[in-house]
Amino acid sequence: MIKRRDLLKASAVLPVAAGCGAASAQSVGDAGLQEMTARISAALFASDGLAIPVPDTPTPSAFAKGLDRTLVLGGGGEYYVAWYCGFFHGLLELGLDPGAMAEMVVGTSAGAYAGSALTSGHFQRLRVEFDFFGDFPSLFARLAPVATPNASQKRAQEINFSVKNGEPETIRAIGHAALAADNKVNGDAVERLAWLLTGDSRSGWPAARMFTTANDCYTGERLVVHQDVARKNNIPLAHATGASSSLPGIIGPTLLGQRYCMDGGIAKSWAHTDLVAGSKRALVITLTNGYEGSLLSGIPHNIHDEIKALEATGTKTMLIIAGTPPGISLLDPKQIAPAIKAGYDRATVEAPKIRAFWA
Repeated sequence: MIKRRDLLKASAVLPVAAGCGAASAQSVGDAGLQEMTARISAALFASDGLAIPVPDTPTPSAFAKGLDRTLVLGGGGEYYVAWYCGFFHGLLELGLDPGAMAEMVVGTSAGAYAGSALTSGHFQRLRVEFDFFGDFPSLFARLAPVATPNASQKRAQEINFSVKNGEPETIRAIGHAALAADNKVNGDAVERLAWLLTGDSRSGWPAARMFTTANDCYTGERLVVHQDVARKNNIPLAHATGASSSLPGIIGPTLLGQRYCMDGGIAKSWAHTDLVAGSKRALVITLTNGYEGSLLSGIPHNIHDEIKALEATGTKTMLIIAGTPPGISLLDPKQIAPAIKAGYDRATVEAPKIRAFWA
């Protein structure tokens, strides 16, 4: 496996290796350098089919054409994975299985864990795992250590929280810091963590309805993984789930095909609802509205604006915002048990509304 440091070294000589003539990178202006690197990257990676730009205007999605029910699950750290466990367990007890009802599920970060477990038939495993870690949070802290970050991790984290927009150059700046971070959970360990928690396949993509999101650390492109491109690029479901939750300065980055990727939430889109645009109905669940409460990036978002864009394509939408207690850390294992209970309690409130919406 190619190491990130080797990849960065290789990028320094890429213009020569790619046949760019005698002109060196140093002799090219900033605009020319960006154009050159973008051209090289596009030529080498266009065929993998992973990059799906976020549209600037409401546009029906080719993925959602002709679909009735779709489900979008946003991110929010291990707190939100636990919340999903409680929420979906509560819905199942009340006779509702959104994972089974939805013809397409888009999961980002924590939502990738929940969605992939639902669609591949391993939700009960994920729920039992988080019930266990709710009782023994110190064991989860050993499995995914996030405390006492080193200097390279702090740099990635601080850049991620200091940005003011979601433009490609901003995503690239965060991505480059993520690539240069010496994280405690890296590479194959990210996939193993996802597989351990969800039981999802480490050798294939069994859930045709499942879509995960991530971001290319080098180019800043939004990447979408579904069954077709997963098979083409040999990406297991557990690997895509891990990549979608590779938070800069915490874990990862993680390879998808030949692209080092970071968390799907580090993006212009808060929940990637554009991927289900044009479906008849979409149930969208996010941790916050994108600008209040506990967040995992400084990129400004507003889920209400995203919902307006989604509905402009003709998709009737139900939005559920989970919410978090003030001042909590989304990465604190001690919050797992309270999050499970909060999700379970919320299910009793939302179940009648979901049943009516799906009817």
